[in-house]
Amino acid sequence: MSMTPEEKLASLGLVLPPAPEPLARYRPARLVGNTLYLSGQIPRNPDGSFILGRLGRDVSTDEGYAAARNVCLQLLSVAKAMVGDLSRIEMVAKVTGMVNAEPDYLDHAQVINGCSDLLIEVLGEAVGCHARSAVGMGSLPFGVIIEIEAILSIKP
Repeated sequence: MSMTPEEKLASLGLVLPPAPEPLARYRPARLVGNTLYLSGQIPRNPDGSFILGRLGRDVSTDEGYAAARNVCLQLLSVAKAMVGDLSRIEMVAKVTGMVNAEPDYLDHAQVINGCSDLLIEVLGEAVGCHARSAVGMGSLPFGVIIEIEAILSIKP
């Protein structure tokens, strides 16, 4: 018998944070039919403060990868708050990762792999592997290092 996503998180020693409140005029998620659109989430320290910086200047690729795992937990938390059970995720359709980076920084994909890898670890390859964009940005809100959004297909 396979583990539920919640059991898999526990086996990895991971706990979903509370779903973050919106920081501006938007909803954290919107369910349209069986498609769940997750608004962009940003990395936070355990005290709730934001993880700030710029890849290629004062943040390493490994730190960016860890921040993307952090954001993935928030995305899963928002999804769970919306649908009640992570087992209702039929598939992760698309992930878009935005990296606050210097113009000559080239490892955007490696950073966003932190989110992609965790989705696959928790949901399995068939459900968690997704289409994806990983792009560099000149800046992000509050000076955070990354922002990630996702589109999920939900079982009725």
